[in-house]
Amino acid sequence: MEKINEILKNDGVISFVTDTVWGVGCLPENKNAVDKIYELKGRDRSKPLILMSNSLDNLLPYVEELTVQEKNLAKRYFPGAITLVTRKSQKTPLFITSGMKTVGIRVPNNSVFAKICENIEGHVLATTSANLSGLPSAKNYREALNFIGKFVDYVVPEETDRAKGLESTVLMYVNNSWKILRQGAITPEFNSD
Repeated sequence: MEKINEILKNDGVISFVTDTVWGVGCLPENKNAVDKIYELKGRDRSKPLILMSNSLDNLLPYVEELTVQEKNLAKRYFPGAITLVTRKSQKTPLFITSGMKTVGIRVPNNSVFAKICENIEGHVLATTSANLSGLPSAKNYREALNFIGKFVDYVVPEETDRAKGLESTVLMYVNNSWKILRQGAITPEFNSD
C-alpha cells in the first residue's frame, strides 16, 4: 500500500482488479495523471473517466444530491457492476468529465479493490478499463500486464478476488425514467422505483 500511495501522490497511474474487468486509475484531482491515462490508452478526450470507491459515502462529495430514484438504485446495486451517471459537484474536475456536467460513479464488489481504496488518500480513484482504446479490456493480472503494463506505473499483483470479465452496466435517470447508456453485467429492475 505504501508503494501505491507513493505512486498516486506523484502523478502516477495504477492498474487493479475490480469485480467486472481490470481498471486503470489515478487520484481524481491530479490532472497530470488523468492526462497520462488518456495518453496511454489513446482515449478520445470526449469520453469521460468514472469515479470509483469502496463506499458510496466517499463518492457523494463529487456529486450533487442524489435523487430518490438514484438513491434507491445505489442501495440496491452498490457494491456491484452498475455505474450511475449523475450530476457532478464542483469538487469533480471538468478534465475527468470531458467538460460535461455529469459524472459516472461506481462501487465495485471486489475485496482487493476495496482494500486499495480504504488505504489511499481520499479513498476515490478516477478510472477507466485497463486496455488500449478499441481493444478488449484486461480480465486478469496477466492480461493487464500484457495490455497496459508498460504504460502504467504499477499493476497491482493482488488477484485473490477475480474479475468476472464483463463491464458494468451504465445508467442515467433522465426525464423521469432510467436510460441504459451501456448494457453490461447487470440488467437492473426498476419496478419498485
